[in-house]
Amino acid sequence: MTLDPYTAAFLRRMRATHPDLGATVTDPDQARRIQDRARYPRGPQMAQVTNLTADGVPARIYRPAGPTGPLPVVVYLHGGGWVLCGLDTHDGVCRQLADRAKMLVVSVDYRLAPEHPFPAAPDDAYTATCWVQRRVAQWGGDPDRLAVAGDSAGGALAAATCLRARDLGFPRIAYQLLVYPVTDCLAPRTRDDTHSLLTAEHMRWYVARYLRHPSDGEHPYASPLRAPDLGGLPPALVLLAEHDPLRDEGEAYAVRLAEHGVPVETHLVEGLFHGLFGLGDLVPVGRRAETLAVAGLRAALRGDAHV
Repeated sequence: MTLDPYTAAFLRRMRATHPDLGATVTDPDQARRIQDRARYPRGPQMAQVTNLTADGVPARIYRPAGPTGPLPVVVYLHGGGWVLCGLDTHDGVCRQLADRAKMLVVSVDYRLAPEHPFPAAPDDAYTATCWVQRRVAQWGGDPDRLAVAGDSAGGALAAATCLRARDLGFPRIAYQLLVYPVTDCLAPRTRDDTHSLLTAEHMRWYVARYLRHPSDGEHPYASPLRAPDLGGLPPALVLLAEHDPLRDEGEAYAVRLAEHGVPVETHLVEGLFHGLFGLGDLVPVGRRAETLAVAGLRAALRGDAHV
Protein backbone atom coordinates (compact mmCIF):
# COMPACT_ATOMS: atom_id res chain seq x y z
CA MET A 1 0.00 0.00 0.00
CA THR A 2 1.39 3.38 -0.98
CA LEU A 3 1.09 6.42 1.24
CA ASP A 4 -1.81 8.77 0.69
CA PRO A 5 -0.72 12.17 -0.70
CA TYR A 6 -1.00 13.98 2.62
CA THR A 7 1.05 11.37 4.53
CA ALA A 8 3.63 11.24 1.72
CA ALA A 9 4.03 15.01 1.88
CA PHE A 10 4.41 14.84 5.66
CA LEU A 11 7.12 12.17 5.27
CA ARG A 12 9.03 14.44 2.89
CA ARG A 13 8.91 17.26 5.46
CA MET A 14 10.12 14.94 8.21
CA ARG A 15 13.00 13.70 6.07
CA ALA A 16 14.07 17.28 5.42
CA THR A 17 14.59 17.84 9.16
CA HIS A 18 15.85 14.37 10.09
CA PRO A 19 19.63 13.70 10.18
CA ASP A 20 20.89 11.67 7.22
CA LEU A 21 22.49 9.07 9.48
CA GLY A 22 25.36 7.02 8.14
CA ALA A 23 25.65 9.16 5.00
CA THR A 24 26.14 12.93 5.29
CA VAL A 25 25.77 12.79 9.09
CA THR A 26 28.00 10.41 11.05
CA ASP A 27 28.75 12.32 14.26
CA PRO A 28 26.23 11.73 17.10
CA ASP A 29 26.49 15.29 18.39
CA GLN A 30 25.76 16.68 14.94
CA ALA A 31 22.81 14.30 14.63
CA ARG A 32 21.45 15.52 17.98
CA ARG A 33 21.78 19.15 16.96
CA ILE A 34 19.76 18.46 13.82
CA GLN A 35 17.21 16.44 15.78
CA ASP A 36 16.84 19.26 18.31
CA ARG A 37 15.52 21.57 15.57
CA ALA A 38 12.43 19.43 15.07
CA ARG A 39 9.16 20.55 16.63
CA TYR A 40 6.56 18.18 18.05
CA PRO A 41 2.89 18.57 19.01
CA ARG A 42 2.50 19.85 22.54
CA GLY A 43 -0.14 17.38 23.62
CA PRO A 44 -2.94 17.80 26.17
CA GLN A 45 -2.65 19.73 29.39
CA MET A 46 -1.92 17.61 32.46
CA ALA A 47 -3.06 17.99 36.04
CA GLN A 48 0.60 17.67 37.04
CA VAL A 49 3.97 17.14 35.34
CA THR A 50 6.97 16.50 37.58
CA ASN A 51 10.65 16.03 36.75
CA LEU A 52 12.55 13.82 39.18
CA THR A 53 15.16 11.08 39.40
CA ALA A 54 14.28 7.41 39.78
CA ASP A 55 17.21 5.87 41.66
CA GLY A 56 19.53 8.19 39.74
CA VAL A 57 17.75 7.93 36.37
CA PRO A 58 16.09 11.18 35.19
CA ALA A 59 12.37 10.78 34.62
CA ARG A 60 9.18 12.77 34.15
CA ILE A 61 5.77 11.87 35.61
CA TYR A 62 2.53 12.87 33.89
CA ARG A 63 -0.75 12.83 35.79
CA PRO A 64 -3.85 13.44 33.62
CA ALA A 65 -6.67 15.76 34.53
CA GLY A 66 -9.93 14.26 35.69
CA PRO A 67 -9.65 10.88 37.40
CA THR A 68 -9.06 10.54 41.12
CA GLY A 69 -7.74 7.65 43.15
CA PRO A 70 -4.74 5.46 42.34
CA LEU A 71 -4.20 5.25 38.57
CA PRO A 72 -2.65 2.51 36.43
CA VAL A 73 0.94 3.31 35.52
CA VAL A 74 2.83 3.19 32.23
CA VAL A 75 6.63 3.38 32.18
CA TYR A 76 7.47 4.87 28.77
CA LEU A 77 10.82 4.35 27.03
CA HIS A 78 11.45 6.65 24.09
CA GLY A 79 12.81 5.71 20.69
CA GLY A 80 15.75 7.27 18.88
CA GLY A 81 18.08 4.39 18.17
CA TRP A 82 19.55 4.52 21.70
CA VAL A 83 21.48 7.59 20.46
CA LEU A 84 18.92 10.36 19.90
CA CYS A 85 15.83 11.81 21.61
CA GLY A 86 14.82 12.17 25.25
CA LEU A 87 12.09 13.45 27.53
CA ASP A 88 11.24 16.50 25.43
CA THR A 89 11.01 14.75 22.05
CA HIS A 90 8.46 12.31 23.49
CA ASP A 91 6.66 14.73 25.78
CA GLY A 92 3.66 14.91 23.44
CA VAL A 93 3.16 11.15 23.12
CA CYS A 94 3.39 10.70 26.89
CA ARG A 95 0.74 13.38 27.35
CA GLN A 96 -1.46 11.68 24.76
CA LEU A 97 -1.21 8.31 26.49
CA ALA A 98 -1.80 9.78 29.94
CA ASP A 99 -4.81 11.79 28.79
CA ARG A 100 -6.53 9.23 26.59
CA ALA A 101 -5.80 6.14 28.69
CA LYS A 102 -6.31 8.02 31.99
CA MET A 103 -3.13 6.64 33.46
CA LEU A 104 -0.01 7.91 35.15
CA VAL A 105 2.86 7.92 32.65
CA VAL A 106 6.51 7.87 33.73
CA SER A 107 8.89 8.79 30.92
CA VAL A 108 12.47 7.55 31.41
CA ASP A 109 15.52 9.54 30.26
CA TYR A 110 17.94 6.62 29.98
CA ARG A 111 21.60 7.13 29.11
CA LEU A 112 22.43 7.35 25.41
CA ALA A 113 25.11 5.74 23.25
CA PRO A 114 27.84 6.03 22.15
CA GLU A 115 28.87 7.77 25.37
CA HIS A 116 27.02 5.05 27.30
CA PRO A 117 26.82 1.89 25.18
CA PHE A 118 24.93 -1.31 25.95
CA PRO A 119 24.00 -2.27 28.64
CA ALA A 120 23.55 1.27 30.03
CA ALA A 121 20.13 1.87 28.45
CA PRO A 122 18.50 -1.42 29.53
CA ASP A 123 20.09 -1.03 32.97
CA ASP A 124 18.50 2.41 33.34
CA ALA A 125 15.15 1.19 32.01
CA TYR A 126 15.08 -1.65 34.52
CA THR A 127 16.27 0.53 37.43
CA ALA A 128 13.60 3.14 36.75
CA THR A 129 10.86 0.52 36.41
CA CYS A 130 11.82 -1.01 39.76
CA TRP A 131 11.70 2.46 41.33
CA VAL A 132 8.26 3.05 39.85
CA GLN A 133 6.83 -0.10 41.37
CA ARG A 134 8.32 0.70 44.79
CA ARG A 135 7.55 4.43 44.88
CA VAL A 136 4.75 5.28 42.46
CA ALA A 137 2.00 5.05 45.09
CA GLN A 138 3.18 8.37 46.55
CA TRP A 139 2.50 9.95 43.15
CA GLY A 140 -1.03 8.56 42.92
CA GLY A 141 -0.17 5.44 40.94
CA ASP A 142 -1.24 1.84 41.47
CA PRO A 143 1.91 -0.35 41.50
CA ASP A 144 -0.20 -3.47 40.91
CA ARG A 145 -1.32 -2.14 37.52
CA LEU A 146 2.01 -1.45 35.88
CA ALA A 147 2.82 -1.56 32.16
CA VAL A 148 5.99 -0.85 30.23
CA ALA A 149 5.84 0.70 26.79
CA GLY A 150 8.19 2.02 24.17
CA ASP A 151 8.63 2.80 20.50
CA SER A 152 11.45 1.57 18.26
CA ALA A 153 14.62 1.36 20.40
CA GLY A 154 12.35 2.08 23.36
CA GLY A 155 10.31 -0.95 22.36
CA ALA A 156 13.47 -3.02 22.60
CA LEU A 157 14.08 -1.60 26.08
CA ALA A 158 10.49 -2.32 27.14
CA ALA A 159 10.81 -5.92 25.99
CA ALA A 160 14.19 -6.27 27.71
CA THR A 161 12.76 -4.85 30.93
CA CYS A 162 10.03 -7.50 30.89
CA LEU A 163 12.63 -10.22 30.32
CA ARG A 164 14.80 -9.01 33.18
CA ALA A 165 11.82 -8.61 35.50
CA ARG A 166 10.85 -12.21 34.77
CA ASP A 167 14.41 -13.43 35.26
CA LEU A 168 14.86 -11.61 38.58
CA GLY A 169 11.30 -11.87 39.90
CA PHE A 170 10.77 -8.10 40.19
CA PRO A 171 9.09 -5.80 39.35
CA ARG A 172 5.63 -7.24 38.65
CA ILE A 173 4.75 -6.02 35.16
CA ALA A 174 1.18 -6.56 34.02
CA TYR A 175 1.44 -5.55 30.35
CA GLN A 176 3.87 -4.55 27.62
CA LEU A 177 3.16 -2.21 24.71
CA LEU A 178 5.75 -2.52 21.94
CA VAL A 179 5.46 0.01 19.12
CA TYR A 180 7.45 -0.98 16.01
CA PRO A 181 10.14 -2.40 18.33
CA VAL A 182 13.72 -3.30 17.56
CA THR A 183 13.91 -6.96 18.61
CA ASP A 184 17.18 -8.09 17.01
CA CYS A 185 20.17 -5.78 16.81
CA LEU A 186 21.87 -8.20 14.42
CA ALA A 187 18.96 -8.64 12.01
CA PRO A 188 19.93 -8.37 8.32
CA ARG A 189 16.95 -6.05 7.61
CA THR A 190 16.47 -6.71 3.92
CA ARG A 191 13.21 -4.71 3.92
CA ASP A 192 14.11 -1.09 3.11
CA ASP A 193 10.87 0.69 2.27
CA THR A 194 11.09 3.97 0.35
CA HIS A 195 8.04 5.14 2.33
CA SER A 196 9.80 4.84 5.70
CA LEU A 197 11.54 7.58 7.65
CA LEU A 198 13.81 4.95 9.19
CA THR A 199 16.11 3.07 6.80
CA ALA A 200 18.25 -0.03 7.10
CA GLU A 201 21.32 2.23 6.83
CA HIS A 202 20.10 4.28 9.78
CA MET A 203 19.71 1.09 11.82
CA ARG A 204 23.25 0.00 11.01
CA TRP A 205 24.52 3.40 12.18
CA TYR A 206 22.50 3.21 15.42
CA VAL A 207 23.55 -0.35 16.25
CA ALA A 208 27.23 0.38 15.60
CA ARG A 209 27.07 3.09 18.26
CA TYR A 210 24.93 1.18 20.71
CA LEU A 211 26.91 -2.06 20.92
CA ARG A 212 30.46 -2.15 22.25
CA HIS A 213 31.04 -5.23 20.08
CA PRO A 214 28.73 -7.10 17.70
CA SER A 215 28.69 -10.01 20.14
CA ASP A 216 26.69 -7.79 22.54
CA GLY A 217 23.86 -8.12 20.07
CA GLU A 218 23.48 -11.77 21.02
CA HIS A 219 22.36 -10.82 24.53
CA PRO A 220 18.59 -11.05 25.05
CA TYR A 221 18.53 -7.64 26.74
CA ALA A 222 19.92 -6.14 23.52
CA SER A 223 18.01 -8.43 21.16
CA PRO A 224 14.90 -9.87 22.87
CA LEU A 225 14.15 -12.02 19.83
CA ARG A 226 17.31 -14.00 20.60
CA ALA A 227 16.15 -14.97 24.11
CA PRO A 228 15.93 -18.79 24.23
CA ASP A 229 12.75 -18.68 26.33
CA LEU A 230 10.00 -16.07 26.18
CA GLY A 231 7.66 -17.88 28.52
CA GLY A 232 6.29 -16.19 31.60
CA LEU A 233 6.30 -12.67 30.13
CA PRO A 234 3.38 -10.26 30.56
CA PRO A 235 0.68 -10.02 27.89
CA ALA A 236 1.76 -7.90 24.95
CA LEU A 237 0.43 -5.57 22.29
CA VAL A 238 2.78 -5.32 19.32
CA LEU A 239 2.05 -2.44 16.94
CA LEU A 240 3.79 -2.61 13.57
CA ALA A 241 4.10 -0.05 10.79
CA GLU A 242 3.52 -1.17 7.22
CA HIS A 243 6.45 0.92 5.99
CA ASP A 244 9.30 0.02 8.32
CA PRO A 245 12.56 -1.96 8.11
CA LEU A 246 11.75 -3.27 11.63
CA ARG A 247 8.45 -4.84 10.58
CA ASP A 248 9.78 -8.37 10.04
CA GLU A 249 11.55 -8.65 13.39
CA GLY A 250 8.53 -7.20 15.18
CA GLU A 251 6.29 -9.79 13.56
CA ALA A 252 8.77 -12.52 14.45
CA TYR A 253 8.82 -11.44 18.10
CA ALA A 254 5.02 -11.48 18.31
CA VAL A 255 4.95 -14.99 16.83
CA ARG A 256 7.55 -16.25 19.30
CA LEU A 257 5.70 -14.71 22.24
CA ALA A 258 2.58 -16.61 21.20
CA GLU A 259 4.54 -19.83 20.70
CA HIS A 260 5.81 -19.54 24.28
CA GLY A 261 2.33 -19.10 25.69
CA VAL A 262 2.30 -15.31 26.12
CA PRO A 263 -1.02 -13.64 25.26
CA VAL A 264 -0.19 -11.30 22.40
CA GLU A 265 -2.21 -9.01 20.17
CA THR A 266 -0.55 -7.84 16.96
CA HIS A 267 -1.66 -5.02 14.68
CA LEU A 268 -0.05 -4.07 11.38
CA VAL A 269 -1.15 -0.48 10.74
CA GLU A 270 -1.48 0.04 7.00
CA GLY A 271 -0.15 3.33 5.70
CA LEU A 272 1.92 3.93 8.84
CA PHE A 273 5.63 4.67 8.54
CA HIS A 274 8.22 4.40 11.28
CA GLY A 275 8.35 7.57 13.37
CA LEU A 276 4.68 8.59 13.18
CA PHE A 277 3.58 7.26 16.58
CA GLY A 278 2.66 10.24 18.74
CA LEU A 279 2.03 12.54 15.77
CA GLY A 280 -1.64 11.66 15.33
CA ASP A 281 -2.68 15.29 15.77
CA LEU A 282 -0.83 15.99 12.52
CA VAL A 283 -1.32 12.78 10.50
CA PRO A 284 -4.53 10.68 10.72
CA VAL A 285 -2.78 7.33 10.28
CA GLY A 286 -0.70 8.12 13.34
CA ARG A 287 -3.91 8.58 15.32
CA ARG A 288 -5.00 5.04 14.34
CA ALA A 289 -1.88 3.60 15.92
CA GLU A 290 -2.34 5.69 19.06
CA THR A 291 -5.97 4.58 19.37
CA LEU A 292 -4.90 0.93 19.27
CA ALA A 293 -2.26 1.57 21.92
CA VAL A 294 -4.69 3.35 24.23
CA ALA A 295 -7.32 0.64 23.79
CA GLY A 296 -4.79 -2.05 24.65
CA LEU A 297 -3.60 -0.26 27.77
CA ARG A 298 -7.13 0.45 28.98
CA ALA A 299 -8.31 -3.11 28.39
CA ALA A 300 -5.30 -4.55 30.22
CA LEU A 301 -5.05 -2.15 33.16
CA ARG A 302 -8.53 -0.65 33.53
CA GLY A 303 -10.71 -3.48 32.27
CA ASP A 304 -12.16 -1.54 29.34
CA ALA A 305 -11.04 -0.39 25.91
CA HIS A 306 -12.96 2.89 25.77
CA VAL A 307 -10.89 5.57 24.03
